[in-house]
Amino acid sequence: MIKNITIILGDGIGPEVTKQSINVLNAVARRFRHNFHYNYGLMGADAIDKTGNPLPDETLQLCLKSDAILFGAIGHPKYDNDPSAKVRPEQGLLKLRKELELFANIRPVATYPALHHLSPLKTDRLQDVDFVIFRELTGGIYFGAKHLSEDKTQASDDCIYSKGEIERVSHLAFQQAQKRRKHLTLVDKANVLETSRLWRSVVQEIAPQYPDVRVDYMFVDNAAMQIIINPKQFDVVLTENMFGDIISDEASVLSGSLGLLPSASVGTKLALFEPIHGSYPQAAGKDIANPIGSILSAAMMLDYFEMHEEAALVRQAVEWTIENGFVTKDIDPSNFYFTTTIGEMISDFISSTSQQEQVNPGHVQLRKSTII
Repeated sequence: MIKNITIILGDGIGPEVTKQSINVLNAVARRFRHNFHYNYGLMGADAIDKTGNPLPDETLQLCLKSDAILFGAIGHPKYDNDPSAKVRPEQGLLKLRKELELFANIRPVATYPALHHLSPLKTDRLQDVDFVIFRELTGGIYFGAKHLSEDKTQASDDCIYSKGEIERVSHLAFQQAQKRRKHLTLVDKANVLETSRLWRSVVQEIAPQYPDVRVDYMFVDNAAMQIIINPKQFDVVLTENMFGDIISDEASVLSGSLGLLPSASVGTKLALFEPIHGSYPQAAGKDIANPIGSILSAAMMLDYFEMHEEAALVRQAVEWTIENGFVTKDIDPSNFYFTTTIGEMISDFISSTSQQEQVNPGHVQLRKSTII
C-alpha cells in the first residue's frame, strides 16, 4: 500500500520524537511491504522564525495533498512568555485544524502496570483503566469572537456551537463506543451554559440511533473529580472544546508521564496525529525526550489507514520496551535510555522475524539496541 504522509516536525522536542516515529513507520513499511512517502512542512515557532508565518501556505497545501499528517509539537518560550506577541505558534495549529476541518480530537487514556508507581493515583484505582476522550476541536470558545475594551479593563470570548458541529463529533464517539464497551459519557455544564444544554439536547436526539450504547451525562466539575476517584468507570467520553482540553490533560497524568500518550485529530477527509505533550524546549537537543507518545500516534495513523495488524505490532513493541524497563528519563531519572535508543529498540522489535526473542539488557548500548 502506498501512502503520502506530511511531516511537521515543529519546535522543541518535536523533531526528535517525530524522527523516531518515522523510523518505526519505515520498519513497518519494510516488514509489511508498504510504501510511505514523506513530505516536510514548517509550522509553529520554527515557521515564524523562517517565514514570519506560523502556518505557511506551502505547508497547508502539502497537508491537503496528503493521506495523513504526522505532527511533532509547537511552542517556544520567546512567544509563550510574551503575551503581547501578535504572531504566535499556536495560531498555526488552530488555523490548520480549521482549514482541514479537523473537528474531532481523539485521546486514548490507558495505563501500564509496570508504571503504576509513577501515577499520582494508587495502584488499585489504575487497574483496567482504558478510556478514550472525544473532544470537539473547531468550535466553542477558542474560535468565538474575542473582544478587549479600549481601556483594557473588560474582555470577552464568545462560546458558540451549532447543532451540526455537535452531531458530527457525537456520531464518531457513538460509533467508537459500539466498538468498545458500549458506554458513552457526555461531559458538559448544562446546569449553567446554554451551549451545554444544546449539546445535551443533540446527544439525546442522536442516542436512539445507537440503542446498544448506554449514555451517561456528567457535569464537567464532577467529571474532573471522577477521573481521579474512579477512572475505570469511563469508556468513551464526549465533550466540547475547552472542557476536552482540560480534562484530557488531567487524564494524561494517570499513565505516569505526558510522554506516553498519543492523539488523533480527525476531519471529513484528513487526519493529523500527534503526541499530547508540548514542545518541552528545555529538553530539546539532549536526546532525552520520550518518543512513545509520538510512536503511538503513528500507530493510530496506521489504524486510520486500516493497517490494524501493523498498528497492533507497534503497540506490542511499545509495551515490550516498558515491561523490560527500557524507558526514558521522564520515567526513570537514574536508569534511563536515550530517545534514539528507544526508537531503535521499537523499530528492531518490529523488524525481527520472531517476537519471542529474549532480551539481555547487557546487550543494549546507550544509542543502539541489539535484540538477541
